[in-house]
Amino acid sequence: MTEQEFQHWAASHLAAIERSAGGAPVNVLVLSGGGGAGAFGAGVLSGWNRLGTRPRFQIVTGVSVGALIAPFAFLGAQWAPQLSIAFQGEKGPSLLKRRIFGWLAALLGWSVFRGAPLRALVDRNVTPALLRAVAARAASGRLLLVATTDLDSGDITVWNMGAIAAQGGLPALRLFRQVLIASASIPGVFPPVFIPVRAAHEIFDEMHVDGSASSAFLFAPGIVSILPQDLEPLHGGTIYLVINGHLRMRRKTTPNRTAAILLRSADTELASDSRARVKLVYSFALRQAMKLRVTEIPSSYRLGGFTTALEAAKMKALFAYGERCATERRVWGDALTVLSRVASQRSGSPHKAPQCPVRPIDGD
Repeated sequence: MTEQEFQHWAASHLAAIERSAGGAPVNVLVLSGGGGAGAFGAGVLSGWNRLGTRPRFQIVTGVSVGALIAPFAFLGAQWAPQLSIAFQGEKGPSLLKRRIFGWLAALLGWSVFRGAPLRALVDRNVTPALLRAVAARAASGRLLLVATTDLDSGDITVWNMGAIAAQGGLPALRLFRQVLIASASIPGVFPPVFIPVRAAHEIFDEMHVDGSASSAFLFAPGIVSILPQDLEPLHGGTIYLVINGHLRMRRKTTPNRTAAILLRSADTELASDSRARVKLVYSFALRQAMKLRVTEIPSSYRLGGFTTALEAAKMKALFAYGERCATERRVWGDALTVLSRVASQRSGSPHKAPQCPVRPIDGD
């Protein structure tokens, strides 16, 4: 989507977004990438639902694992049980089925892990009923946006999932699933997804991978930098930003091995990118007289990186942690408070239970 196309798109949708809010302030939910750490965001939504204070979101965006959570968040509290089952049920994630030769296979052109488990997870949870529900919500003016990275062009691609769902039928269901799988396919860890597109009367396959390869989350700078300066329908609204990971990596010794160095580098780059983009979203929120509430996984919670955090047991534990902190009202913090804390935080003791993202006095 070009800048001019996006400007036209934004203008045509703002009034619909305002109508969908029914006179109340607009709520925006932004779900970041983070591999298996996305179980945290899913847990937060589950706990928030249990509190009964979870708002209805007029705009939901997701990148990478955040894209897998986004449809359930978009559909509302009544779909919370499905989200919980997807992340911690008996058929919860078991995504790490290593290929023969592992990292050697990746270097030779394949991914380290097979793509079938991720496809099975998406196919099991993205049903025709979910597609119809997304289409119905989108018809009211609400937006569900997911990002992938087009490796052929090197650009981020933003998909209007509500528009896809509205097409209905098996082709729409197939494309909806393909986009979610592509957005969650960490390069080198899972295989890329080839999505057929038509251009100049030709059909060809584009190679799409993890949206967080282009952006830690879908809001800044791509959308923020090209939106009009004044978006009156958003005034007084709230942006809820879920960082499925650390905003600053805890200090640890990295083994002098290629795989460990690559994974640590990816985690560090994601954390740095997330901090920079939080500041951009905060600047946007100030211009639009909006509130920005942020949550992240503090360094006291020891994550194992992209691949180890994808293990089913670790994802279930992280889901339970996010759910508990949400029910204790210790999740959401003011953006400046969170960034200030992150700048001075230290790693917690491995013998102590991890702290929740914010103190009770700071949270909602």
